[in-house]
Amino acid sequence: MKNKIVIVSGGSRGLGKALCIALLESGNTVATFSRSKTDFIKEMELACPDNFYWQQVDATDSAALKKFVNSVYQKYERIDGLVNNAGATLDALLPMTTNDEIDSAIELNLKAVIAITRDVSRVMLREQSGSIINISSILGTRGFKGVSVYGATKSALDGFSRGLARELGTRNIRVNAISPGFLATDMTHGMSDARKNQIIRRTPLGRLGEVSDVTGSVLFLLSDSSRFITGQSLVVDGGLTC
Repeated sequence: MKNKIVIVSGGSRGLGKALCIALLESGNTVATFSRSKTDFIKEMELACPDNFYWQQVDATDSAALKKFVNSVYQKYERIDGLVNNAGATLDALLPMTTNDEIDSAIELNLKAVIAITRDVSRVMLREQSGSIINISSILGTRGFKGVSVYGATKSALDGFSRGLARELGTRNIRVNAISPGFLATDMTHGMSDARKNQIIRRTPLGRLGEVSDVTGSVLFLLSDSSRFITGQSLVVDGGLTC
C-alpha cells in the first residue's frame, strides 16, 4: 500500500499517532486533526512537509470537520481513505454517570464519526472509490462491567459501518470496522495489575494487544489487497472473544 491520501482522525497520540507513522512509512500521505498540536505533530510537519497535513479541529464541531475535509481535498485533489480513530472512553457504572458524560461519549464516538464520514464519502463518490475504516471495540459486541455507554457507542458504530457499506458499495467505496481488544496503551494505563493479568489469562495468545497489531489490519483494509471486503468487523483481540 502506497501513494494514497488518507485522513486519520485524532492522530496526535496513541493509536492515531501509530497509524500516522505506519501510513507515512508505507509511502502514503496523511491528513489528520486533533484539538491541540503535540510534539509529534510538530515533528511530522518538519520531517514530512509534503505528505503530512494537520489542522486544529474539535471533532464534535461538524462545521469545522467539513472545512477540514474540504481543505484536504483542495490540497491533494482526492481522498482515498478515512480512518475514524478519534474517540473517548467512559469507564463508569451507568447509575454513576452524568448526562454530560453520556452526551460527550455519543458526540465524539458516534456523531462525529457520522459527520466526517458523510463529508468524506461525498468526495469519494466523485472518485468512485475509497476505503473507510471505523475503529470500534470488542466492548461493542461483548459486555464488560463499567463500560455500558461506551459499548453502546461502539455497537452503534458497527451497525453504521454495515449499513453504509450497503449504501456505498455500488460506487466501489468500502466500509469496514476494526474491533481491537485490550491494548497496552492509555486504554489500560489506569487498570490494576490484577485486572490486566485476568485479561491476559483469558486471552488465548497470552498478552495484551500492541498498537502495531491494529495498524497492520488498518493498512490491509485500506489497501487494494482487501478490495473485495466490505461491511465487516475485524476483531483484533488475541482471541479474547472467541
